[in-house]
Amino acid sequence: MLIKRRKFLQVGSLASTSLFMPKFLKAFESRALVPSGNKVLVVIQFSGGNDGLNTVIPITNDIYYRGRPVLGIDGSKAEKLETDFALHPELTHLKSLYGEGYLGILNGVGYPNPNRSHFRSMDIWQSGSHSQQYLSTGWLGRYLDAQCSGCDKPTQALEIDDILSLALKGEDEKGIAFKNPKRLFSGSNENYFKAISKSHEPTEETIDYLYKVMGNTLSSAEYIYNESMIHPTGAVYPNSNTGKALKTISSLILSDINTSVYYLSLGSFDTHINQAAQQTRLFKELNAAIASFTDDLKKNGRFNDVLIMTFSEFGRRVNQNASNGTDHGTANSMFFISGALKQKGLLNPLPDLENLDSGDLRYTIDFKSVYATVLRNWLGADDRKVLGEQFPLLSFI
Repeated sequence: MLIKRRKFLQVGSLASTSLFMPKFLKAFESRALVPSGNKVLVVIQFSGGNDGLNTVIPITNDIYYRGRPVLGIDGSKAEKLETDFALHPELTHLKSLYGEGYLGILNGVGYPNPNRSHFRSMDIWQSGSHSQQYLSTGWLGRYLDAQCSGCDKPTQALEIDDILSLALKGEDEKGIAFKNPKRLFSGSNENYFKAISKSHEPTEETIDYLYKVMGNTLSSAEYIYNESMIHPTGAVYPNSNTGKALKTISSLILSDINTSVYYLSLGSFDTHINQAAQQTRLFKELNAAIASFTDDLKKNGRFNDVLIMTFSEFGRRVNQNASNGTDHGTANSMFFISGALKQKGLLNPLPDLENLDSGDLRYTIDFKSVYATVLRNWLGADDRKVLGEQFPLLSFI
């Protein structure tokens, strides 16, 4: 069966979806699978700009309560960690992880000349760029470019979503986005796709490339699905998007698939109006899913091999607005969860609410230093090559 060029290009519009990603060139050439002990990074993006001050709460700071007469969270209702700070009331499991030494909290993370646009600031965070730079590749995509020389399957980075984020797009290599391994396999395993792939005869470079991508996609989808079924987790997870995503990730980690990076999003945290209810709902979902995930990893002896990292494109203003919400701000907090943290608990001081920049928190840690630390000390990559310059390293891993 010979497929005409026009017909194929119509079908090829699917190439813009998460199923059709360029082939990795072979990372870890000497092995198809990575054995237990492989370091895995799980990135959780708080989309929309999470309010860091109601996440890590300065419960003894009068400036916080004066600026938030309605939104300020009473210290007696929060999950108290130390004398002067607590977590949001819904983050009960993160409090337990803190007590066990498995949670690190980094405050004041941001970048110079911050941008308050969701889209632009997210691009900056996902690309790992300076605020004045415009990059078309992501920091994890460039990690793939640097590390995946010789990869036999394009599955080193997976996003649990329908659309691949900029963070996982490299110049030559890209991650794969999907929500469910079975659905990915079923969709790519249709007889029609197999037939047109099998019937292809070399014609022109563009068409040949699309056929090649299709073949790689079919192979990768089958590989991901098969690996997810080798050791599917038997743990019970919440029936939420985050719960389902982390259950999928757990099954893949336990299978020893060759994936080093997983990426997922939770949101929206864009809480201009009635913030309390929205943040409470999202943190309740996050807390329950993280509880199942970390307990699952501990039970199966993989908690020391996994680093969970959270981030948001910016924080919120210190003072609440007239709608019982908060507007776009700047610096924010990040969470790091692992059984292998070298530095635990509060990793740096709480934000200084007496030294604001036009009502916003001043950043004290450049997020690119966090990326450099994760790239070098966790993923074993050349952080300078990936980020384009050297940034100071932190010591939590």
